[in-house]
Amino acid sequence: MTTQMIILNGGSSAGKSGIVRCLQAVLPDPWLAFGCDAFVDAMPARMRASDEGIVFAADGRVSVGAEFRALEAAWTEGIVAMARAGAKVIIDDVFLGGAASQQRWQKALGAVPVLWVGVRCESEVAAGREIARGDRVQGMAASQADVVHRGVLYDLEVDTTHTESLVCARTIAARVS
Repeated sequence: MTTQMIILNGGSSAGKSGIVRCLQAVLPDPWLAFGCDAFVDAMPARMRASDEGIVFAADGRVSVGAEFRALEAAWTEGIVAMARAGAKVIIDDVFLGGAASQQRWQKALGAVPVLWVGVRCESEVAAGREIARGDRVQGMAASQADVVHRGVLYDLEVDTTHTESLVCARTIAARVS
């Protein structure tokens, strides 16, 4: 079966976005890329500081509410519909709920062939990247580094702690059928 979707999961500042850009460059076919950051940015501003939407706590923890989950479900179904229509899709996600987040994707995916990729990075390195980026609440990288992987099953894992995005992308591309 031909891989139709690649889903990357990892904590904040783990290096997923860089890998996605490299994957688009090294894969022979065109792949669309969508990320949870763009999804959050697409939400109304009032939902980005609401218990019903998404809340970024001062210590870096993130919590989401019912309205967020409803929109996330619609977004997920829309992405999967594009894959079912023939688009090849790469997802850059942060499974805040670990295994439960993966299960939500699996339910939407049905029989769509997917390559599940865990993107790991030592929390100290991710925290340094977070500071350098300047667009994240400090503490997100450390709080998400392990929790996003709890109970998640992968076809492949890469670690960006000491490995460049392009090398990780080539490793992933080698597994795309």
